[in-house]
Amino acid sequence: MSLTINCYYQATPTQPPTNRNELMDTTHPKSRPKKLAFVASTVDAAIAAKADLEQAYGSVSIDEADVVIALGGDGLMLQTLHDTMKAGASIYGMHQGSLGFLMNDYRIEGLHERLQSAETNIIHPLQMRVFDCHGNESMALAINEVSLLRQRYQAAKLRLSIDKKVRLEMLICDGVLVATPAGSTAYNLSAHGPILPINAPLLALTPISPFRPRRWRGALLPNNACMRIEVLESEKRPVSAVADHVEIRNVREVRIEQRSDIILKLMFDKGHALDERILSEQFMF
Repeated sequence: MSLTINCYYQATPTQPPTNRNELMDTTHPKSRPKKLAFVASTVDAAIAAKADLEQAYGSVSIDEADVVIALGGDGLMLQTLHDTMKAGASIYGMHQGSLGFLMNDYRIEGLHERLQSAETNIIHPLQMRVFDCHGNESMALAINEVSLLRQRYQAAKLRLSIDKKVRLEMLICDGVLVATPAGSTAYNLSAHGPILPINAPLLALTPISPFRPRRWRGALLPNNACMRIEVLESEKRPVSAVADHVEIRNVREVRIEQRSDIILKLMFDKGHALDERILSEQFMF
């Protein structure tokens, strides 16, 4: 049997910083305006906002930018984070889309001042390594979550292992997901998973419509855990694996771990950082 390897993202490992100050823009004094690049969704308002901002502040390529300004909704923010992983720039979003949990309010005035006072949250993506029923191997990264989902009318049967130890011999369900703290308020929350503080060294393992064991509601895992999810009866009960916007179908095994060597920097207006938003989300009804 031949083995084909598909890699949807190949990161160049970087040495993790020794302290949090190294994650900030220490090479660019706050008194100096940052070099900006702008990206926009396909929404007319976002395209018009991009043109206005470029005229007001000028623009450089993403590779040259200190900060990438993303104009749209949360979907564009996730895409921008994926597209700029190798660039190392900070990402500052402004809301011009449908959902804006990861975005700041849109204003054309005072952008440099907002960036100078902005708070930065650090996030790390998950890596999923997938082995499909045809002997192929694929890899992809996820900022929000990695999810396994049944493809047809029959429920999936999954075996869950953590750090090489089987923890659940059989989970019968519509699927299961592993969420980062940044993604814990997205699909994970809709599946009744826990909201994680952004700086918590945890991952959420959450079942989707579990049938057996009926009362199992998931687990909190340390963020250095290595997860292995095996698909039982994979030909009869096909399952797909999804990392954000990448889907691989007919999988038989998925391995998931956090890539702590990949550092993503999200900027938020002062007092509205991601940790505050996640905390506030827990008190909304």
